[in-house]
Amino acid sequence: MTRHGKNCTAGAVYTYHEKRKDTAASGYGTQRLRIGRDAVKDFDCCCLSLQPCRDPVVTPDGFLYEREAIVQYLLHRKGELARQRKAYRRQQQQEREQQKQKQSPQAAGGSTDDPGPSGTLPSFWIPSLTPEAGAERLRKPEGGARCPMSGRRLRLRDLTPVRFVPVEPGLRRQQLLALPQGSRYRCAVSGDPLGNASPCAVLRPSGSVVTLECVERLIRKEMKDPVTGEALSEGDIIVLQRGGTGFAGSGICLEAQKSRPVMQA
Repeated sequence: MTRHGKNCTAGAVYTYHEKRKDTAASGYGTQRLRIGRDAVKDFDCCCLSLQPCRDPVVTPDGFLYEREAIVQYLLHRKGELARQRKAYRRQQQQEREQQKQKQSPQAAGGSTDDPGPSGTLPSFWIPSLTPEAGAERLRKPEGGARCPMSGRRLRLRDLTPVRFVPVEPGLRRQQLLALPQGSRYRCAVSGDPLGNASPCAVLRPSGSVVTLECVERLIRKEMKDPVTGEALSEGDIIVLQRGGTGFAGSGICLEAQKSRPVMQA
């Protein structure tokens, strides 16, 4: 095959390479991309900042966050929800006042050309300003902030501190981060290296990180924390959510998809 084989336009077959090239250039059709290992989050990185955690905490669903990042997020969401509740109560008050005005015996229908309370005339060309179009209704805000990853309700007291055991205790943080992923931390019980390829769990009483193999073989037999000796329940064993390894068999979706308009004949 010549060096211009992929760009040949005299063939009778519309090749897959030509189809993908035309799809990317046209701006139509769904695009898919296989994500490599560089785009996968390491197991010890925050789900918000995507950086290695200094003060890690874990949610009951196993998502790891930097304490500062998740606290700022929860406080920001709390302020947003407070503003939404205030606007929702104001809307309910206005609806009650309008209902009272409609039920009053002195309420009489006026011309549609009369300016409203705001002094603006209705418009028949803009859908949102027609006489039949009402004001946009606000939905009732949620009761509290939710986890940005799982979507479940999350409170500060639900966060559990995590204590990673470094492979070499004397290393500084810069030296520890310079090590390759999988060589930074080890299991608090067995000493096995931790990484995306090794499923691990967090024990709530001590915050220690252990492998799931250690949990199944040792910890579940006595249901005690091997570090503190406290009794454990099923809720105290939090399976840590981890990223993929770059291989399709890791069980993580490694394909990105972007939906765009499709031209149909």
